[in-house]
Amino acid sequence: MAPTSILVAPQPVLSQVAHEVRPEDMAAIREALPGMFSAMYKAPGIGLAAPQVGLSQRFVLVDVAREDEPRNPMVLINPEIIDSSETLAAREEGCLSLPNQYAEVIRPESIRVRYRDLDGQTIEQEASDLLATCIQHEIDHLDGILFVDHLSSLKRNMIMRRLAKEQKRRR
Repeated sequence: MAPTSILVAPQPVLSQVAHEVRPEDMAAIREALPGMFSAMYKAPGIGLAAPQVGLSQRFVLVDVAREDEPRNPMVLINPEIIDSSETLAAREEGCLSLPNQYAEVIRPESIRVRYRDLDGQTIEQEASDLLATCIQHEIDHLDGILFVDHLSSLKRNMIMRRLAKEQKRRR
């Protein structure tokens, strides 16, 4: 399966709130998943949200397995964070929609997330460390938020100017 194209900021869909997935959307989602996983792994990345490939729907892919570990792909449909730790953690983040741009972002160290799986089952899961960061980052995409939106305006503008310059050079 050929990888799906990943949109680069500033694309309008990346700043919009995605629509909730309904049961009738599931066939199209199942069809989109192989190309999305292919794009995520090829990038290489550990998470990809539907808006990043132009789909304004609330689902994300996550796989934080290291290269020397077996893949552990997850699909979270209509995910929501239902609890988060008061303890915060700083972690360097990047984004497939902001290639080669990185910054330290502070988020809750652990979370509890509720979502539906591909079979429609409701799952509640605890996540900490990298997995918690990744899920929070991807859910942000569903709300039209990029990791740079968590930074000071100075840092955000610097990153966005650098990204625009790199994109212009690639054309």
